[in-house]
Amino acid sequence: MNTLHIVMGAPAAGKTTYAKRLAKEKKASLIDIDSATERVVQAGLDLATKNPDDRDSPFFKDSFREPIYETLFAIAEDNLCHNSVILVGPFTLEARDANWLENLKLRFGTSVCAHFITCDPETRHQRMAKRGNPRDLVKLEDWEKYILYYKGENPPAFLHKYVDTSS
Repeated sequence: MNTLHIVMGAPAAGKTTYAKRLAKEKKASLIDIDSATERVVQAGLDLATKNPDDRDSPFFKDSFREPIYETLFAIAEDNLCHNSVILVGPFTLEARDANWLENLKLRFGTSVCAHFITCDPETRHQRMAKRGNPRDLVKLEDWEKYILYYKGENPPAFLHKYVDTSS
């Protein structure tokens, strides 16, 4: 039976790097939230005359969050009949739901494994500065405010593999 792997965590925690290694190891399809949805999200935000790099405003969350995740799940469903799938995204709200993995198992009829990726704030800051992603500019400009949001970041409320990628 194929497995759905959920790779989750905060921005710049190392999700994509970890997921690429995992996909190679498992010979699985890799579906990253940025690769799968970024261009469409930017176009939609631009059409709505909003900042195309915004991922934190209520407008973004109300308009795009659910369709983005449902797109990931639809692509995963198309691939799970052929091989295991690695889904990469923050999944912040989902991490709080103790029943989320069970619900995914029922939805997809397959085993589900969560991988929680984290790192210390200094490592995250260095990675964001280095990668030069326009979506990180607001975070980097007011790092203290941003990091306070994730200070209370807790591991998922369900069984998961804990991976600390701090340097």
